[in-house]
Amino acid sequence: MNAYKFKIMPTKEQKNKLDRMFGCSRFVWNYFLDLNNKMYLEAKEKGLKKKYLNYYDCANKLTELKKEYEWLKEAITQSLQQTLKDLDISYNRFFKKQSGFPNFKSKKNKQSFRIPQRFEIKNNRIYFPKFREGIKAIIHREVKGNIKYATISKTKTGKYFVSIITDFEVVKERTSANQIGIDLGIKDFVVTSNGERYNLPIKEDSKLRFLHRQLSKKVKGSNNRNKARLKLARKYEKIGNKIQDFQHKLSDKLCKENELIAIEDLNIKRMVKNHCLAKSISNQSWYSFITKLEYKSKRYGGRIEKTNRFYPSSKICNNCGYINQDLELKDRQWVCPNCKSNIDRDINASKNILAQVQRELNLKRGRNYRVKPVELSSRDEAMKQEAIGSLA
Repeated sequence: MNAYKFKIMPTKEQKNKLDRMFGCSRFVWNYFLDLNNKMYLEAKEKGLKKKYLNYYDCANKLTELKKEYEWLKEAITQSLQQTLKDLDISYNRFFKKQSGFPNFKSKKNKQSFRIPQRFEIKNNRIYFPKFREGIKAIIHREVKGNIKYATISKTKTGKYFVSIITDFEVVKERTSANQIGIDLGIKDFVVTSNGERYNLPIKEDSKLRFLHRQLSKKVKGSNNRNKARLKLARKYEKIGNKIQDFQHKLSDKLCKENELIAIEDLNIKRMVKNHCLAKSISNQSWYSFITKLEYKSKRYGGRIEKTNRFYPSSKICNNCGYINQDLELKDRQWVCPNCKSNIDRDINASKNILAQVQRELNLKRGRNYRVKPVELSSRDEAMKQEAIGSLA
């Protein structure tokens, strides 16, 4: 599948109509989420087997709900049904312990609804049910393949977009068959086993702090507070766009030049619980970058391999295999006591990640490989320490 995102420019009348549709979709989600919450608590208290309403139960109740709230008929029926399907998926993921409990939706956050069918693009306009006159869109590239579904969204800054998913499979040509290891960090966003360093194009912004202070001084519910909120949202949007642009370009470069990319299996949820580093880790958007690497590597015919989560990549000397048990997070450079090598922590980690992935792949294939003379007796202890303390 391939995804496209275009900016749309609805008229004032169309904006009001879209906003009502966003409201309908949000109301249906919140209504049935509240209904399911009450049912879940009752089932938990009485020990009942059925803990929530599935999609078919909710769909039947939606018909009755439309009679009670006639304004729901302004929304696309299939979009409301899709909202119920998304809620059902969220509940199933929660019970399988794959995600947290579903949250209520607020009109202050990003708004969206999905169009599962009858969506068309003609002459730089998009057409779908309730909008037969079409909405003007900036179609900046050709849409290839059959459209599976589309999503209309509105950002916090009041901009409207359409995201389109097609069945077209993107295949790109890779320039080489190199293998590379990358270490994700805070000081340097990406450090490769080739010794290259890449940093996010953003710095601590004093204006961001100023906008936060201005917002905190405004009276809740006032027009001035809403203006201050929009200014802050635009600033965050600009920063987010810079990060996304940087990550897309870097991930495309790495996938284009390398057949195998070795990375760490990071437990980001646990890492952000460290209040000293939570902000710095969140600002890096590691999960977003790893996701881009995974789908782009498939396009180039490559692959992403992850090391064991508790592999102590920073503490092992890549020359002789010595494990430095005394290494701390603040130590960016260290000298190996065994071979006297001067080691850069991040480059050393990326080399170890690549070497470990290659060893694991060779083991899967049943091949022999040369093991460096590591201190096997202290390996378990090093791995435990790495799991707790290595957030570099």
